[in-house]
Amino acid sequence: MKMYEEATVVSVKETAPLIFDMTVRAKSAKEAVPGQFAMIYPKNPSTLLPRPISICEKSDDELRFVFRIAGKGTKEFSEYKKGDTVRILAPLGNGYDINALKGKKVIVTGGGIGIPPMLELLKTLKANGIEALGVFGYRDSALFLKEDFEKYGKVYIATEDGSVGTKGNVLDAVKEHDLDFDAICACGPMPMLRAVKNFAGEKGKEAYISLEERMACGVGACLGCVCKTVRKDAHSHVNNARVCTEGPVFDAREVEI
Repeated sequence: MKMYEEATVVSVKETAPLIFDMTVRAKSAKEAVPGQFAMIYPKNPSTLLPRPISICEKSDDELRFVFRIAGKGTKEFSEYKKGDTVRILAPLGNGYDINALKGKKVIVTGGGIGIPPMLELLKTLKANGIEALGVFGYRDSALFLKEDFEKYGKVYIATEDGSVGTKGNVLDAVKEHDLDFDAICACGPMPMLRAVKNFAGEKGKEAYISLEERMACGVGACLGCVCKTVRKDAHSHVNNARVCTEGPVFDAREVEI
């Protein structure tokens, strides 16, 4: 169940250029599942709105966020010190359905800042005895979280500049290594998700994708993050869904992207 709370900062560190890793102590951590996110509220009133940031990893009393500085809000978060407090609303959204993945070979894939939320997913799949591996796409050799992922399964890397692993994107790596799978779980920029949806469809495989959208409220009230779906939404009675509540994770067959 989601809750507002004043979380306490445990640590903040830069792990790659403009990429920061922040852990907070929060009561809401116990309820979080892979694929969910939090709305984090800047203290500076000029920033106005909270920032949606995916949950990278969790324990019973801590949430870990890995984010890129993109503006005033995330710049503020990067400057927090141990012991600072930050207001959060968490956990939010629908995550990955672990039960739907049992008994299947799963590829966990992320691109860019869509990489962090896949850590808790790969970790949870391993804990549930589900066969899974990771395929992650980076711009260059700044491979944030790579060693964390390697604790939970085999990892393949793609880089845009070809400096590490496969030159190209995550699907180039999947094809190069001829990776077998029954289902693919993905988070990343829209072109990547669209390609994953099409690739899985061509193979007759399942795909579950986490959509990235700008969000103002995070609780489905503002309708600022809707996406097109193949079914009518019970809330609006049109073919759309709110990414913050019905998502961010969708069966790829259910959304038009």
